[in-house]
Amino acid sequence: MPVKLKALIVDDEYPARQELRYALESFENIEIVGEAANAQEALALIKALDYQVLFLDISMPGMNGLELGAAIQELPKRPYIIFVTAYDEYAVSAFDVNAVDYILKPIEPERLKKAINKVMRITKDIAPVSGAPAGGANGQAGYENGIKIDRIPAEIQGKTMLVGESDIVYAFTEQDNVYIKTFADKLLTRFTLKDLEARLNSRVFFRTHRCYLANLHKVKEIVPFFNGTYNLIVEDKERSEVPVSRAQAKKLRRILGF
Repeated sequence: MPVKLKALIVDDEYPARQELRYALESFENIEIVGEAANAQEALALIKALDYQVLFLDISMPGMNGLELGAAIQELPKRPYIIFVTAYDEYAVSAFDVNAVDYILKPIEPERLKKAINKVMRITKDIAPVSGAPAGGANGQAGYENGIKIDRIPAEIQGKTMLVGESDIVYAFTEQDNVYIKTFADKLLTRFTLKDLEARLNSRVFFRTHRCYLANLHKVKEIVPFFNGTYNLIVEDKERSEVPVSRAQAKKLRRILGF
């Protein structure tokens, strides 16, 4: 049996909730266990039941979806958020509340499938989701009606920067915070390393250690350390060393073929 994620749909428009419910019924990994017409109702449901994923509209009367997303970050158990909205201008703000994805209405089935797959990867079920057509309404895959952002919001000197994947040398945890290291800068991000691991290209970014995620394209040297571990010398200004744990060293050797 596939892993089922308990889902909550939040949208003030009944037809929109019904349309999304219909689209989600073709995914055997999603179990819709609730609907809410406003953020206050949704917050009460989230506090009462352990939802894994929240499909959330932004424009709602009273508390909007972004405000609800911020409120959810204060809860001990937080569902993963996928925004489903008609407005494209809130995409960057959406990732400030740790949204997994941002889908534009009308919903493309392939776009919805990709968003659900992101959540499945985060929850460690890396198998592709079942159901839903492989293409959009016109039979073609793509993002014409959705937004795909391959940049990570991160903060430095009071500003939020959008850091491209190719600019990230590595990410790491330090004193309960997660930072992204580029060639010259160290930027604070609100994501966990697990979130970043799910968002970034898995063919390029490798979890070297429980506290480090490295861009293998930025590795210059692999230096043996002790007890089967390594240090990676990376291409930043400081030529930083990124540790590789013993367990991950075996995987790294298989990937790089040495």
